[in-house]
Amino acid sequence: MSELASLLLETGQAHHQAFIETDGADPEWPLWYAEYLHPRIGEHLRREPTRSRIIYLIQAAEKAHIEADDGSPWSESYAEFLTNND
Repeated sequence: MSELASLLLETGQAHHQAFIETDGADPEWPLWYAEYLHPRIGEHLRREPTRSRIIYLIQAAEKAHIEADDGSPWSESYAEFLTNND
């Protein structure tokens, strides 16, 4: 697993812990992810993305992962998308 995929898994776990009372339910999860990832993700990409760019990228990665429907782990799918679309 790539370091970026590991970071995404860490982010998902931290998000779940932050929203454990709602069983991880958070309709604004891309905002939370962007805030968490912002200081950490730049070293894995070609540039330091803004929070807005992170929100866009993870929403696009989610859409691509759902459309691919190939059974790959979400974190690896997102990491590949982020790496190729930064």
